[in-house]
Amino acid sequence: MTFGERISSIRKRLKWSQDELAKKVGTSGPIIGRYERNEIKPAIDTAKSIADALGVTIDFLMGDDDMVIDKKLFQKIKDIESFTEEEKTKIYDLLDMAVGYHKAKKKIFLNV
Repeated sequence: MTFGERISSIRKRLKWSQDELAKKVGTSGPIIGRYERNEIKPAIDTAKSIADALGVTIDFLMGDDDMVIDKKLFQKIKDIESFTEEEKTKIYDLLDMAVGYHKAKKKIFLNV
């Protein structure tokens, strides 16, 4: 997916018009349209504003990361970085347990 396709995809998922995104970013709807059609590329600060407005990382928009990470999740990950190693281990264990439960539940559902 291109930069513009990623903007368009997330914007549509949020059910926003180009004008709505433009207002949040501080530009115009036609400019957002040109970004989405890959006719022009925004300045880095504008790209950052678009990513922030859409709630994704700039890496995702630039195509360096295919996974959409919600800004809230990203902030929680950043917060965990300040934990002690012992605290991190406990969080990782909880996450492993939750992911394992989810996978097991999904597997049972698919095998029924």
